[in-house]
Amino acid sequence: MTKIVVDAMGGDNAPAEIVKGALEALKERKDFSIVFTGAEDLVKHELDKYKYDPSRVELVDCREVITNDDIPTQAVRAKKDSSVVVGLKMLKEDERVGGFVSAGSTGAVLTGGVMLIGRIKGVMRPALCPGVPNVRGTRTLLCDCGANAECKPAYLAQFAIMASAYGKTAYGWESPRVGLLTNGTEEHKGDTLHQEAYALLKEMKEIRFIGNVEGRDLMYGDVDVCVADGFSGNIALKAVEGCGKTVSTVLKSEFKKNLGSKLAYLCARKQIGHLADMLDYAKLGGSVFLGLKQIVVKCHGSSKANSVKPAVLQALDAHRGGLVEQIAASVGSPEENA
Repeated sequence: MTKIVVDAMGGDNAPAEIVKGALEALKERKDFSIVFTGAEDLVKHELDKYKYDPSRVELVDCREVITNDDIPTQAVRAKKDSSVVVGLKMLKEDERVGGFVSAGSTGAVLTGGVMLIGRIKGVMRPALCPGVPNVRGTRTLLCDCGANAECKPAYLAQFAIMASAYGKTAYGWESPRVGLLTNGTEEHKGDTLHQEAYALLKEMKEIRFIGNVEGRDLMYGDVDVCVADGFSGNIALKAVEGCGKTVSTVLKSEFKKNLGSKLAYLCARKQIGHLADMLDYAKLGGSVFLGLKQIVVKCHGSSKANSVKPAVLQALDAHRGGLVEQIAASVGSPEENA
């Protein structure tokens, strides 16, 4: 049975929401198990609140935690008994483990992933690839969203290949439509980086490149994969998160103003619920770290159970869909770049 390792101590709401979300994932699928890494007493205290099949849950005691205040490289090397390091080592060494999920320090998860798991041969830079909700009711893959603030055109071209492979293996998209995120749809738009990346992308036969896209196209455009440098991608992702929270807050405030607005809510609550569900990025899970030799999923630091659950299933689906093998085959075998 495939195992998914979950960092029980990572994130603002650990271990309570992490444990709850992972157990909810177990209820939805019957053919995998969970391994929690973290402080045994704290994790067991949370597990005792729920009914679950004990044969599908393991707990590995770890007495150290990597925080956001730690320097990632130093922490990964020094805190060998941390929930992140132990979890990543299990992923590397145990062939039964299909993926690792963490809402902990982004720097530590990314650094640990590269140091302990390693890159697929030919991958120049691994990239974070979350799903962003869109008007079609599906998701747009945004690659990269923060792992590589400074990029070269070749990196962006490879992000397109990896994210397309992700869309094919995890979501069954036959021919994902790829757009390059910049400040206009015309070919000449953007700085030198994006102009050179455009020139590379439009000549690539491995992907279905549709041209430049703007920020609004993430949620509204006819694109499945949006390629970005990590700096721009992170800003775009946070803007989407802020949009969802703003719409939700404004709607709640407006419908509480008076009796008339409360009655109006009763008439429209089904539609409002659909809108809120469509804008809820949390339900799409975490960001898959594309380009590593194993499946690593990074959740938002403030993730709650409703985000942890799909992240666990993301890791399972990516593993079973053969994502690593698909990326390896798509990237080919040029020399690795430092």
